[in-house]
Amino acid sequence: MATLGSRWLLSILLVIVPKCFAPAPPASPSLPECYIPCDENDCAYIRCKWDSRLDPEIPTHYSLHWKSADSEKVHEINGTSTSWTIDREGYSRGDLRVWVQAKNQHGSAKSQAALFNTADIIKLPPPTVSSVSDQDSLEISWKSTCAKQQLSLGQCEVQYRTEGEQVWREDNNVPHGSYTVESPQPGTVYEFQVRCSCDRGLTSDWSEIHRIRSTETAPDGELDVWSDCGISQKSSDCAVTWKKLPIAQARGLILGYEVRLSYNNNAPVLVNVSTAEPKGQLACEEMHCHFASSLKDVSSVSVSAYNTRGATKPSSLTLPTPGINCHGVKSTSSEQKNEQAIDLVMNEENLTVSWGPPAQLSDNLKEYVVQYKQDGCPPGQGFDWIRVNKSQTTGIFEGRYKNDTVYQVSLFTVSNSRKVHHLSSVFGYLIEGTPSRGPSFEVSSIADTQVTLSWESIPLSEQNGVILYYQIVVESGADRQNVVYNVSVSPQCESQTFKLLQLSPGQEYEARIRAVTKAGSGENKTAKFKTKDHEHFAHTTAVVLGIILLVVICGLCILYSACRGEKTAWCLGVSLTKVPDARNSHIFRHMKHQINDSFAWICIPVNEPHPKISLLEVVEKTSGPEGLTRIAGGDGCSQADCQDDRREQCYSKMVDSDEERDREGSRSSSEEEQSVSGYEKHFMPTALEVMDV
Repeated sequence: MATLGSRWLLSILLVIVPKCFAPAPPASPSLPECYIPCDENDCAYIRCKWDSRLDPEIPTHYSLHWKSADSEKVHEINGTSTSWTIDREGYSRGDLRVWVQAKNQHGSAKSQAALFNTADIIKLPPPTVSSVSDQDSLEISWKSTCAKQQLSLGQCEVQYRTEGEQVWREDNNVPHGSYTVESPQPGTVYEFQVRCSCDRGLTSDWSEIHRIRSTETAPDGELDVWSDCGISQKSSDCAVTWKKLPIAQARGLILGYEVRLSYNNNAPVLVNVSTAEPKGQLACEEMHCHFASSLKDVSSVSVSAYNTRGATKPSSLTLPTPGINCHGVKSTSSEQKNEQAIDLVMNEENLTVSWGPPAQLSDNLKEYVVQYKQDGCPPGQGFDWIRVNKSQTTGIFEGRYKNDTVYQVSLFTVSNSRKVHHLSSVFGYLIEGTPSRGPSFEVSSIADTQVTLSWESIPLSEQNGVILYYQIVVESGADRQNVVYNVSVSPQCESQTFKLLQLSPGQEYEARIRAVTKAGSGENKTAKFKTKDHEHFAHTTAVVLGIILLVVICGLCILYSACRGEKTAWCLGVSLTKVPDARNSHIFRHMKHQINDSFAWICIPVNEPHPKISLLEVVEKTSGPEGLTRIAGGDGCSQADCQDDRREQCYSKMVDSDEERDREGSRSSSEEEQSVSGYEKHFMPTALEVMDV
C-alpha cells in the first residue's frame, strides 16, 4: 500500500512531467546584424541576418520588422529565411530600429531591437591588391574607395603567410595604400589579404588572396637521400629516394634534380630529371621523390636539386652490393647472431621505435637512421625514414597505420665518413593475430637415429603477427607419445632446419609444425616418416659375411693344392704393393696350362685394372751340372713341363736402380747365387723357406 510520502511525490511528477515534455514556443532570435553593402558606384540596400536558435524539426516562420526614428510606421517582411534584404525604397537614411520575430504553432518570440544610423553601417567593397618584389623585400599596394562615398580614409588590416602555412600573420592599423615585408624567404610564394574602412562605416571584407613569389636564390643545404630496397632488400629492387627541400632551403621553384650514377667498372653517368617532364624517371609524392630508372650495377648515387639560380651540394649514398643478406648489407654469421634488439610501439597515428646503444659504440658514429617499409608497396612508396642524433635511442614516425598491414622497421648507423652499417630489422603489426597458414614442411634426410626437418618461412602477408617461434610436436609408438620442441626463428629470407635426435631405428613417427605469435598458434603442417634400420648392424653383418667367404675360398685353394701333392706353400694372394711388371716372368708363359684347370678361376683375380702376381714362384736348385731348376706352384705345372721349357729364358731381366746396385754389389758372389735369375732372387722364397713351410 502506497504511503503518504510516495503519493505526494507522484502528484508532483504528474504536474511537472507534462510541462517538461510539452511543446514550447520558439526561442528568441539573436540581435540582427545589418549593413549596407556598397560597390564602386552605389550603396543600394540594407542586408540583415540573425541566428534562429531553433529546433530545425519544428517549422518556424520569421518576420523582419524595422521602423525609422521619424516615423511610427512599422515595416515587415515574412518568410522562413534567416536573412532578409530591405530595399532602398523601403527605408529612409538616418536612425533605424530593427528586430526579428519567430513564430511556430506553439507560440512566438521576439529578438532585441538593433538601433543604428544608416551612415554607420555602410560597408565598402574589399580593396584590389597589386604587388612588386625585389631581392630584399615584398611590397603590396591597393586603392581606397572612401573618396567615392565622400568619406575620409580610415585604417586597413593586412594578413599574410607563406604558401602552405595554416596560420596568418596579422598587422593592424596599416595606413591606406601599401604594405612591405622585409627580408622575405627567397623564392617563396607569399599570400596576402587586405581589408579597410573609412572614417565612418564598417570595415570591408577581406580581399581575395593575392599571391607573389619572392626573388629566387640558389637552394641551400643538401637533400636527405636514402635507398628503398623493399622488404626483400635485394639490390636489384632498390630505388634511390629523397625528401623534398623545405621552402626555406629551396629558395625558389625546384625545376629538377641531377642524379649522378657511379658504376663499378664504368665512368659515372649524369641524369638530369625535370620535375615538369619526368619522362618516367622521377616520381614525387607530397614529401618524397624517388628515381625510377634501373640501378643495375650501380655502386653509388649522388643527387642535387636545382632552380633558376643554382643547385644544392650533391648528397651521396652508397648502394647495397652483391652478396647482401636479408637486410641488404653484407654481414658475417656472427653479426647476424648479434643483431640489435628493437622495440616497437604502434597505434593508428604513431610508430615509436626504441633500441639500446650498440655493444661496440664507435667514436666515428654520426647518427642513427630508422626506416620503415610497408609490405606490398613498390619502391619509393609506403616508405619513410628519420635521422636520430647519436645521443638518442628513440625515433617516432607520424602517419596513418593500418590493422591488416605488416611494417618492416630497420635500424642503421651512419659514420662521419657516410658509411652505413645495418644493425637490425624487425616486423611490426598494429594488431597481431594468428598465422593464416602453416609453414611449408618436409623431411629432408632420414638416418637410423636422427632425422632432419626443413621448412620455409610463412609469407609476411599471411603471418598476421610477429612469429615468436616454431613449435614441433613429434609423435611415435602405439601409445602416441608426444615430444614438443620450440625452435627459434631465423631471418625471414632463410629456410630453417631442425634435427630430431635419439630416435629409434626402424620406427614410424609423425611430426607436426606450427608457427606461434603473441596471439596464439597457427595451422599445423604434418609429415610422416620411418627411420632406417641400425646402420652399424648392417655394416657388421656385411663384414662378417665377407670374411667367411674369404676363408672358404682360401680353404678350397689350400685343399686343392694338398690334393695335388705339391710340397709348396700356396694360397690366395692379394697384392698390397706395386711390383715390377710380372708379365716378364716365365710363370705367365705357363698360364695356358691353367686355363683348362677346373679350379683355376678361384685363384685368378678378376677385373683388376693392373695385373697382380697371385702365385708364388719357388725356385729349388739341384746339384746337376746344368743347374736344373724345379718350379712348383699352384698352377698344376709338372717337373717335366718345366724341363721342356727350360731352354727358354725364364725371366726377361728387369733392371731398376735397386737391382742395378744389387748386381754391382754381387759380382764377387758365388756361382751358385749367380745361377738364380734376378726376378726369382728378388721376389721368390728360398728352397729352405719352402721346405720349412
